[in-house]
Amino acid sequence: MKILWVNPNFLHPTNKGGQIRTLEMLKRLKARHEIHYATFEAPHGSEGPARAHEYATRLHTFPHRIHSKRSPRFLLELAAGLFSEMPLAISRFYSAPMKTAVAELIRSERFDVQICDFLVSAPHFLSLSDVILFQHNVETMLWRRHADTAADPLRKRYFDLQARRMFRYERRACREAAKVIAVSEADVTTMRSLFGATRLDFVGTGVDLEYFASAGDHPRSADLVFVGSMDWLPNIDGVKWFVGEILPLIRAKRPDVSVAIVGRSPQPEITALAANDPRITLTGTVPDIRPYLWGSSVSIVPLRIGGGTRLKIYESMAAGVPVVSTVIGAEGLPVSDGRTILLRDSPTAFAAGCLDLLANASDRTLMARAAWEFVAESFSWEQVTADFERKISNANAKCSG
Repeated sequence: MKILWVNPNFLHPTNKGGQIRTLEMLKRLKARHEIHYATFEAPHGSEGPARAHEYATRLHTFPHRIHSKRSPRFLLELAAGLFSEMPLAISRFYSAPMKTAVAELIRSERFDVQICDFLVSAPHFLSLSDVILFQHNVETMLWRRHADTAADPLRKRYFDLQARRMFRYERRACREAAKVIAVSEADVTTMRSLFGATRLDFVGTGVDLEYFASAGDHPRSADLVFVGSMDWLPNIDGVKWFVGEILPLIRAKRPDVSVAIVGRSPQPEITALAANDPRITLTGTVPDIRPYLWGSSVSIVPLRIGGGTRLKIYESMAAGVPVVSTVIGAEGLPVSDGRTILLRDSPTAFAAGCLDLLANASDRTLMARAAWEFVAESFSWEQVTADFERKISNANAKCSG
């Protein structure tokens, strides 16, 4: 197949879950198909363009500046977004020149399959009627959960506004697309009931078992480890909730418990948490997350906001580290509470789950083994990509017919 894949970002450096999913699948698809990857030019560094050959047969780049959320320009975008019907999370990634260029690519290259990777790519297609929308999250649910957990009335009103705009935009895209491929059956159910979409399917989340396999002993990193980009609002909220409400309960029983927060671009509010607690390690960007997993006792996923599926859970399982998560944190994953993972939602229950695993090495070993067998059986990237390949081939056949 000749495939057009539109995504606003390069896939290196790889530091987000969605990037990992797309990269691992595209590397395997490229071995059998012609991949045309359309994206924005890299504003800094050369790793993205230099490594694009790993997953793209041909690369198409377009100028567009995505401004940092700390920049004055972003504040102007934020203000302008109050008067736009397009949600800000979509509009800040929109480029009119890219939309024109993508239309010309589609006209001249005659692709067998067109993939809109993430909802933010949707405005760059004149129409989605012949396009497969690859949805890594249900974006509307992310914004609704932001509104539900907002700490002050002003933020709550803003998140609620964005949630309503995202609902209208996402509903229209999901109904218009030739097919929507989600990353979990739970997301399919949500999109069907929320948007009235009917052309829906899903592929599972994968993990590189060989890459995460631990060999031998490793230096101690921390008792508890959290892995995730620390400029993503659900992760920021989850870490603040954990440190503020759960960690004190754990420390009441085990005062010396240490925590490693491993992820790029920690925001000032997260930096402040670590500055006030010498037993919290904040790493920022790391070249390799595996030593932090291997050197910990328990992986924590204290998310209250989210969508899609968390690759960090399967990565922890592949690394042999037991996981304590909220239900939302493990949403969409067919995990088994008490056997392959502990699912705990209240601060008291989450703390108790962490304490139980920290106190019992044999329980940690049993859960880690069951979790590894669970991901090894069905969730290698080879299996996930083959499933995705079948589903886009079937969608293409229906569109062509």
